[in-house]
Amino acid sequence: MLERARRNTLGDLLARTRDRNPDKLAIIYQEHRLSYADLDAMVNQTAHAFLERGMQKGDMITVMSKNSLDFVVVNFALARIGAVMIPINYMLSVEDVQYILEHAEVSGFIASEEFAPVLDKSSETLGINHRYLMDVPADFEKQVEVSNWELLSVLKRGQPIDFVDAELADDDLAHVLYTSGTESRPKGVMLTHKSLVSEYVSCIVDGKMEEQDIAIHALPLYHSAQLHVFLGPSIYLGSSGIVLGAASPEVILKTIEEEGATQLFCPPTVWIALLRHPDFDKKDLSTLEKCYYGAAIMPREILKELAERLPNAKFWNFYGQTEVAPLATALQPEDQLRKLGSAGKASLNVQTKIVDDEDNEVPRNEIGEIVHRTPHTMKGYLHDPEKTAEAFRGGWFHSGDLGIMDDEGYITIVDRKKDMINTGGVNVSSREVEETIYQLDGVSEVAVVSIPDAYWIEAVTAIIVPKKDASITKDDVLNFCKSKLSTFKVPKYVDFAKTLPKNPSGKVLKRALRDEYEDLGEK
Repeated sequence: MLERARRNTLGDLLARTRDRNPDKLAIIYQEHRLSYADLDAMVNQTAHAFLERGMQKGDMITVMSKNSLDFVVVNFALARIGAVMIPINYMLSVEDVQYILEHAEVSGFIASEEFAPVLDKSSETLGINHRYLMDVPADFEKQVEVSNWELLSVLKRGQPIDFVDAELADDDLAHVLYTSGTESRPKGVMLTHKSLVSEYVSCIVDGKMEEQDIAIHALPLYHSAQLHVFLGPSIYLGSSGIVLGAASPEVILKTIEEEGATQLFCPPTVWIALLRHPDFDKKDLSTLEKCYYGAAIMPREILKELAERLPNAKFWNFYGQTEVAPLATALQPEDQLRKLGSAGKASLNVQTKIVDDEDNEVPRNEIGEIVHRTPHTMKGYLHDPEKTAEAFRGGWFHSGDLGIMDDEGYITIVDRKKDMINTGGVNVSSREVEETIYQLDGVSEVAVVSIPDAYWIEAVTAIIVPKKDASITKDDVLNFCKSKLSTFKVPKYVDFAKTLPKNPSGKVLKRALRDEYEDLGEK
């Protein structure tokens, strides 16, 4: 009884918010507008339904859906009974999904109807005990074409709304999030309730989040950034959230104006898409006060443009990795110009330093790997003690990012280790080259990658998306870079594209670009 009274899990957060503000608007999704009392009741009904069907604490349950009200409900219902949620990127191939299901030893599915066949096809060798369709109203039961799946809406109908008080501990496993994978296979990041709650506290404090905020949740909820930096803290505080099905610039801009949204998170690629959308200057965006970017490096020129065109807004840079739930550092609004391009200082519950290849701390202003100590951090990689031990060598979590810490403790990300280009025996930061090209008029987006080269071994290569109606030539790019960069940093190859490949969270898929352009040097 003592441990239950002291407990602090994801399921407890929502219950406390409901008790404080039962009538406060919690979630807007399409035509639905739920108070915290409504949301908590729906979560309890869902949790009771899961228990009635035999779902237990520790069961590994995959969730595969685009953003929806049911995604929010399922997240807290699974947490309340102690089942482990494994949200899956819905853009993965059947083979990739199969790997995750088998690796995690999944015993249940919760998915929207469009993704149910993918899960069925990916799990033919597994014993799946639970198959529930989300995002389907109960009165549509006869129209569902997927067999052997029960409707979540029917399952929870008539279930009690009283709190499901399971035997849980703070350090029990809550989520397993599979990394997008810089290696051949993704790793399963094990996050406990304790990891997530401590990270929510850091987000709230360092992001100056408040109960009166009206936040838009547009990026995929399967990703840790939207789910654990914004949705989770929003529920913890008791602010209001607007869940959008996708990060459509047109819908985001329309929603800001119609709902008076005050808070928005986007990765740089989506901020760029918003700036370039014809509605940007037509909509009333004056309510937007708190703007966050992260998940990838924000080009300096784009940040300057955002500050000019959103004069009422303050900007934060949030940096981190899935393994730290994911917030690690934050750059405050007052530092955006003074420390332009920085990822900020270590967050509230994080200790950070820069180390060399032997894990010795390097002097200030020298490049090294960024490492952290924090209660945010994962419990380890699922079924992979060797990679876990390597990541935590020396008692610090190794991020794999290269950075510099200045004399004031501010960190600047130099690059991912994998994105450093060794050309002719000299290291070049792809980020530095990208930042330079963004200063050229007419550039909308750019990604710099390495491609194989017989002479240089790795050749610096720039793939550019021009702004609409802009006229840029390869010579324009090369001449501009020569005026700004050391000779060895100037791209050896330049090509133009209509778009850059991205995952649903907005990250540019550099590995896909390397594969696509690997023969460019032979043309």
